[in-house]
Amino acid sequence: MRMSTKAQYAVRALVSLNLYGEGRPMSLKDISIREDISLTYLEQLFVKLRRCGVVSSVRGPGGGYLLARPARDILVDQIIDSVEETLVPVSCMDNEGRCQCVTQCVTQSVWQGLGERIRAFLTSINLEDLTNEARAALK
Repeated sequence: MRMSTKAQYAVRALVSLNLYGEGRPMSLKDISIREDISLTYLEQLFVKLRRCGVVSSVRGPGGGYLLARPARDILVDQIIDSVEETLVPVSCMDNEGRCQCVTQCVTQSVWQGLGERIRAFLTSINLEDLTNEARAALK
């Protein structure tokens, strides 16, 4: 299973915002340059992140984006959900992890279990954890 670019970029951008924004609004242009992510792509992601209450925007000179709540309260699975990515391990499952096969699939329990473990893992990591890892890696 591969995580989509959309999910990867959203997580990376938020780590960058938390790490370098230092509680002040940060422009998407700055994040774009720092993370080498297209500005247009970031704009699309941040519309979704704002809509879901992960970030808030500040207009005007010195404006940009801020985390809408403390980094410790933002879970990786919430970021991924905000950009409308599914966390199901196989294409035959819906977003809730239910099998879409007409007949009972003999491997359904394997895929459901994997999906539950992926969700549990991503729920166990918050943005503060990732920011601290990034900070340690920079030293």
